[in-house]
Amino acid sequence: MLLAIDTSAGTSVAVVDPSTRRVLAERETEDTRRHAEVIGPFLAEVLRATGITPADVTGVVAGMGPGPFTGLRVGIAAARTFAAARGVPFLPLVSHDAVATGEQGPLVVLTDARRREVAWSAYDADGVRVAGPGLARPADLDDVLRASRPDIVDWPRLTAVTIPAGRLGVLAADRLASGTPLAADTPVYLREPDVTVPGAPKRVDR
Repeated sequence: MLLAIDTSAGTSVAVVDPSTRRVLAERETEDTRRHAEVIGPFLAEVLRATGITPADVTGVVAGMGPGPFTGLRVGIAAARTFAAARGVPFLPLVSHDAVATGEQGPLVVLTDARRREVAWSAYDADGVRVAGPGLARPADLDDVLRASRPDIVDWPRLTAVTIPAGRLGVLAADRLASGTPLAADTPVYLREPDVTVPGAPKRVDR
């Protein structure tokens, strides 16, 4: 069984049977401010709904973004902790790839990146990401897409308010079965966090 977690937009948690590609249970919310509050209950609920225990989980899938720093790190930390505690593989994927899974391409996937910006990724008719993830203001999106790859500016656009963890788990199962590489084990933040390293303390003359 695969446990899938994503907090790059809202919060979504799912259990997927990799042998059948079935989503056995899924819990999600579009709320972008309560990741830390709901992640624990959602984990407990999907395990209870499927009747499995943590010992039955054979891999933990994590959406690595793109997403805002504060929200994204909650899901990644939860996934890493669960995988480490159970001694099972940690399976990273780009979150936008899960949205494109099962959709008719070509298309451009959009998610809210906060600060009046959107994160974007472009996928061809086969669901392969051909550009992105990137960051743009809505008013500049056409220009940013055109600069990345001219033809994608005319592709249909799909805005996702949450990343479905069920699709994330199915995608991981497909890639594991086919031997297709997963994503890099690095969060896709697209912008630097607000926290900065403090400078040297000021000298005080006595």
